[in-house]
Amino acid sequence: MIALTRPVSDSIARCELTHLAREPIDLGRARRQHAAYERLLEALGCRLVRLPAEPEMPDAVFVEDAAVVVDEVAVISRPGAEARRRETASVAAALGRLRHVERIEAPATLDGGDVLRAGRRIWVGRSGRTNEAGIERLAALLAPHGYTVTGVPVTGCLHLKSAVTALGGRRLLVNRAWAPAEAFDGFELVDVDPGEPFAANALSVGGPVVYSSAFPKTRRRLERAGIDVQTVELDELAKAEGAVTCCSILVDTDDAGRPVPRGGHSRQTSRSG
Repeated sequence: MIALTRPVSDSIARCELTHLAREPIDLGRARRQHAAYERLLEALGCRLVRLPAEPEMPDAVFVEDAAVVVDEVAVISRPGAEARRRETASVAAALGRLRHVERIEAPATLDGGDVLRAGRRIWVGRSGRTNEAGIERLAALLAPHGYTVTGVPVTGCLHLKSAVTALGGRRLLVNRAWAPAEAFDGFELVDVDPGEPFAANALSVGGPVVYSSAFPKTRRRLERAGIDVQTVELDELAKAEGAVTCCSILVDTDDAGRPVPRGGHSRQTSRSG
């Protein structure tokens, strides 16, 4: 598996915020936490591809929002925050070497953080960043490859993957207050601890789950469910409404570690994104 990442921007203190009050961000600490996140991905078998730094793009570390990647195609997003649309150019260039590339085009908007994948099922959050045209465009691009795309209302949080993420297999981690549980019929739901509403964001990496150390009660629920939880500190990036899925784009490779050929097909995974 390849993991695309990008360094924390010099200007992250000017990040977009929707649901959180602005707090000072310790740039050095944010960078140390991000480096530890990258090391954990490497320890779990990912090959890192670091995108160029973007000092004047405050949210550029959150690369997930720039694309949606499945085995057959990479879809370059059109972020709902206009200031973030410049971030997609370097992501598109990197993914173009790994996948056939399609694009979300105006008037559609779509953030990668609103897109949850479990096998051939894909849910897309109707949020402040993703509109109905974005959902329809993604569905049209992915339907020829056998994916079912379903729009899901999101309330109280920035993205769908703030409310629900994939844990592998047919299990999802969910905050039912922010996304309707009935949308995920047929899947086993693991609920966040009621005292940790932001705890639904987890990153499945071929079995183990990367998870924020800020949510120990929900972590214990995951461990009781038999999930291998690997924790990392990301509290500085959380001040910018970031989380573990936000900071990477995972791209499947074949059994020899090579990118799946453009238009090709690899083994199926059930991770998100």
